Amino acid sequence: MLRSSIFMISLVLLIGGCTNNTTQIHSNLIEENANKHTITKEYQKQYQQVINSQEYKNTLPEERRILVSPSDSILMNQSLMDFYNEWKNVKYRYGGNSKKGIDCSAFTQRIYKEKFDINIPRSTRTQIRVGKHIKRSELEMGDLVFFKTGKFDRHVGIYMGNGDFMHASIKGVKFTKLDKPYYKRNYWTARRIID
Repeated sequence: MLRSSIFMISLVLLIGGCTNNTTQIHSNLIEENANKHTITKEYQKQYQQVINSQEYKNTLPEERRILVSPSDSILMNQSLMDFYNEWKNVKYRYGGNSKKGIDCSAFTQRIYKEKFDINIPRSTRTQIRVGKHIKRSELEMGDLVFFKTGKFDRHVGIYMGNGDFMHASIKGVKFTKLDKPYYKRNYWTARRIID
C-alpha cells in the first residue's frame, strides 16, 4: 500500500511537473512568436514607406552609422574599387549571394554592408525605398542607380563617377556607362544612402 501511494504521488508530481513545464514552454513559444510578429510588422512598416537617408541612418545603432560621405571621395573610391577587385570575376546568378554567383541587389547590399557597415534591404524593390531620391544630374559616387529592364524586372548598380556604374550584370560583375543605349533607355531613378 505504501509502495502504491509513493508511486501514485511520484506519478502525479511527474505529470504535474511536465504539465507546468509544457505550459511554460508553450507560453514561451507564444511570446517568442509574438515578438517575431512585432519585428516583422516593424520591418514592413519601415520599408513600406520611403524614408530619407537621415531617417534611415537614425534607425541604425550609433556605432554603426557611417562616417564616410560623398565628399570623402578618395576613401569611398578606394573602398568601392577594393570590393570590385574582390568580385570582378564573379558570374551573375539570379538569387545568388556568393562568389559562386550573385545578383544585382545582393551585390549592392554586400557593398554597403562590407565596405560601409550599412544594412540595406535585399531586393531591388526594397532598396529603392531607402535613402534620398537623387536626380540623374546630381549623382555622386556611392549612389544607387535603378533601371526598369522589363515589365516587372528591375536592376540596380552603384554609381562610380564619370558616368560609370558598377553592377552584377547578366555578364557578371562589371563597370558600365550610364549612357550605354540600353541603360540610358531604361534608367529609372537613383537613391543616396550615404549622406
